[in-house]
Amino acid sequence: MRTQVGIIGAGPAGLLLSHLLHLRGIESVVLELRSRDHAEKRVRAGVLEQGTTDTLIEAAVGARLLREGLPHQGIELRYGGAGHRIAFEKLVPGRAITVYGQQEVVKDLITARLADGGDVRFEVDDVALHAIDSGEPYVTFGGERLDCDFIAGCDGFHGVSRPAIPEGVLTEYEREYPFAWLGILARVKPSAEELIYARTERGFALHSMRSPEISRFYLQVPPDEDIAEWPDDRIWAELKARLETVPGFVLATGEIIDKGVTPMRSFVAEPMQYGRLFLAGDAAHIVPPTGAKGLNLAVADVRLLTKALAHWYGTGSGDLLDGYSRACLKRVWRAQHFSWWMTTLLHTFDSEDAYAHRLQLSYLDYVTSSEAAATTLAENYVGLPYGSME
Repeated sequence: MRTQVGIIGAGPAGLLLSHLLHLRGIESVVLELRSRDHAEKRVRAGVLEQGTTDTLIEAAVGARLLREGLPHQGIELRYGGAGHRIAFEKLVPGRAITVYGQQEVVKDLITARLADGGDVRFEVDDVALHAIDSGEPYVTFGGERLDCDFIAGCDGFHGVSRPAIPEGVLTEYEREYPFAWLGILARVKPSAEELIYARTERGFALHSMRSPEISRFYLQVPPDEDIAEWPDDRIWAELKARLETVPGFVLATGEIIDKGVTPMRSFVAEPMQYGRLFLAGDAAHIVPPTGAKGLNLAVADVRLLTKALAHWYGTGSGDLLDGYSRACLKRVWRAQHFSWWMTTLLHTFDSEDAYAHRLQLSYLDYVTSSEAAATTLAENYVGLPYGSME
């Protein structure tokens, strides 16, 4: 087989890249280890930046997003027995977030690619990348061979793409946090209209949602926590203890339909390219979910990669491809800092001393009382405009 761009991974990065390339008249084949059912049901991120929402709408895959997505004009920081709203409509007019599950984005993209005759192959095995430092790279999988001009590694942190780059080429930066998130989906109406980030002495908690009937919650737990130690009653009791800290707020409870523990990590591999291989999304970088940046960074990556590939096919110039990693990493490192900042601002640390504890509370007071500090949070949370970091 032959195509122009071989794409490894059918998550949001790989599927959106395939779709955007299709709109530019560039052929691709998407190879995915997991089943379609797994891809469409895997519960992940749910907060879309303004730029991500705009991208999906402009690419004609945002119809259901517009119908079912939940636009939010702010978030609440809750600590010290009070709630403090960060008002996007005041601080960053015209920019907001939309709550819409990552699995819903994946469903929309798969539907669009298959309707357009796109070649998306699920449950492929033995995927391997070859000759990536030549002008004729190729991919083997399940006894077959796919020749292509370029390979896009969109297969996540544990995929085969990044390890295909020779040892010594990449510089990897990593930070692991001394806690994890226990996340649940519950069949219960959200108890608030906007996300609540709660900092308590018991640990961090997040109240989020996926729809008017489905809520999403997270609890800070030890990094090696066993989910079996958290029956439903214990989860609800701890969520109530961490969220019912302001007068009049009552947390609604209901059936828990999914739960799991997610470790917290920051990771960047650079450069994000080698030869004819280009990394995008989690294959190149991971952020702790506190800042809601993972999916949004993947979208920013594939926008740049689409532009660079279209420029190469249209003009024969490799200038934009050569600068792909450099352009991506500007936004990646800004998101890394913001995600680290949000994480350290809102979580409790077992090893923190009294001095560090007071610094944390002081900065929370500053963010919630200073319009300049709140604006910094707001503009990073809704996403910096495309072009401003490239």
